[in-house]
Amino acid sequence: MFDARSIHRRPTNAELALNTLPIVLLQAAFFLVPLVMTVVLSFQFTEYFRLVWTWDFATWADIFGRWYYWGILLHTLSLAAGTVALCLLIGFPVAYAIATRIRAIENHVKVLIIFAFLTDTVLKVYGWALFLGKFGPFNWFLEFLGFGPEASNLLFTPWATLLGMVYNLLPFTIFTIYLSLIDIKRSLLHAAYDAGASKFRAFWEVTLPLCRPGIWAGSVLVFVLSLGVFLESKILGGGKSPMTAELIRHTFETRINWPSGAALTLVLMVVAVVVVLLFTRIYSLKRHQQ
Repeated sequence: MFDARSIHRRPTNAELALNTLPIVLLQAAFFLVPLVMTVVLSFQFTEYFRLVWTWDFATWADIFGRWYYWGILLHTLSLAAGTVALCLLIGFPVAYAIATRIRAIENHVKVLIIFAFLTDTVLKVYGWALFLGKFGPFNWFLEFLGFGPEASNLLFTPWATLLGMVYNLLPFTIFTIYLSLIDIKRSLLHAAYDAGASKFRAFWEVTLPLCRPGIWAGSVLVFVLSLGVFLESKILGGGKSPMTAELIRHTFETRINWPSGAALTLVLMVVAVVVVLLFTRIYSLKRHQQ
């Protein structure tokens, strides 16, 4: 006979372990095993483009002893930080407008943003390259305004790389902030207005603090994703100022130096984890101070 009490029965440790076993196996197969292999690979070395399996610290000594790698890493971090700042500067007004000002056409706007986001990244990057090219619409417009040829050399610069990164990662900021904004109850704003607050003060003291989780989540997401881009620096930047992900790709594919590529991958992963933990710590401290 069916026992209704069995629905509320607390599962045993063995049942919990059995239920979580598939997830643990998937994590081990697709994350932990490749990570361990990457760590092991970083202690090997190559000779005549062939991998020699032995334990050697030469790869790590080369990475820590050359400023070239760390200069590229600092360049990557600066572009990632600039991408986060611009995405917040552009994404917050867009998300706020969708959530509060253009409710009648918000679905149409969201569809357009999603459509642009789902378009292949290679097509978008090459599209920007054509737009910013010597004979592209951007240079034509600058010449029409009266600027000289020296003002139209945006392609193959870090600014073009930054533009491509912002364009490709902006939807992550827009939608994370939008999800926080739509959860804000209008009654809280009406209460602020009834208490005599102006629209700006209600926005500053009610809306902005309540959508802070979306701002922080979007910032972390965009920053971590920015560390892994390479098409923008290769195509829009012309490879003149490569980022760490592009250097890793070049090390694996062109130089055929897998140990160096593995070590650079681990360095980038550690930097990403440290930044995420730092963001989380700062956000936790600000929440406790409120």
